[in-house]
Amino acid sequence: MGGKVNLSCCIWAVAGPEEDVLARVAETGFRWIDVRLDGLAEKEGREKARDLGLRVSCVAASFGMPEGAALDSSDANAVSQALAHTEKALVHGAALGATAAYVVPGPDGGREALGRYAASLAFAADRAQVHGLKLCIEHFPGRALPTVAATLDFLKGIGHPNLYLLFDIGHAQMSGEDAGEAIRSAGPRLGYVHLDDNDGVGDLHLSLTDGVLTEAGLQTAFEALGEAGYDRSVSLELSPKLPDPMEALKRSREIVRKVGNWVL
Repeated sequence: MGGKVNLSCCIWAVAGPEEDVLARVAETGFRWIDVRLDGLAEKEGREKARDLGLRVSCVAASFGMPEGAALDSSDANAVSQALAHTEKALVHGAALGATAAYVVPGPDGGREALGRYAASLAFAADRAQVHGLKLCIEHFPGRALPTVAATLDFLKGIGHPNLYLLFDIGHAQMSGEDAGEAIRSAGPRLGYVHLDDNDGVGDLHLSLTDGVLTEAGLQTAFEALGEAGYDRSVSLELSPKLPDPMEALKRSREIVRKVGNWVL
């Protein structure tokens, strides 16, 4: 069984001044957060997070990529820009104490594009290792790596020791993959976990159990995480377009703590 894991939340789910968002997240009971490159970018935000006892778990390295930049581009300059952006995110995450970073695959699932993507990721994974972070790839329906199975095959093909899967339970619902089986198939390649819900079709990032996800299904996923010995964070990634994102985070946190009693 896995040890205790931390429940984090992606703070981009809540709009408003950063210091106010941090205070509301901490008041709800969270002690861990995920950020993008623009998160906690200013001293005031970092000090506020520290004073509230909030720690950073993961950084979203693809967010804010410069226009035209892409890790899978056939344009060497575009790749260089994308790698520079990724490096900046890794440095930022490491400075905040994060232990994981993740990227989202591009839209081109062709063999050549995936080959270029693999080369870029191997380089970025080296850099992530220097900074003390695990680099994860998120399976993403409608993009080059739409399923858990395809992403794990891709990772196996690269064979880099610091490349992992970011498992998103909502994306698995969209691709029709069983969460428990997906987690077990990832094994030691499981680097991070996103929790969200949807209608099985759109990437809605609803509050947990507001879509097709049930408490029983979530519990099955947590049981698989325990069997796999997973001991890192799981993170709620909800949409900022929900009617009340803060209430959605609160309810989702309560559900997670109900079905996963080993989650802090």
